[in-house]
Amino acid sequence: MVELPENFPEYSIMYKTLLNQIKILEKSKENTQGKDREILQSKIKKYQLEIIKIKKMFPDNFFEELR
Repeated sequence: MVELPENFPEYSIMYKTLLNQIKILEKSKENTQGKDREILQSKIKKYQLEIIKIKKMFPDNFFEELR
């Protein structure tokens, strides 16, 4: 049996939310230039780092079906 973190449901929701936010920011970034584009890219990178932290708490490929 696979060992899941204690707060599994919360992490799952957070993972999905972060993925959705990244998609929204990526679309916004397409129509943005200059400093605003850099800010959006910074937020995307921050969210991606959080996703990596969450993924490390779970077994390999655990979240692949959510993509």
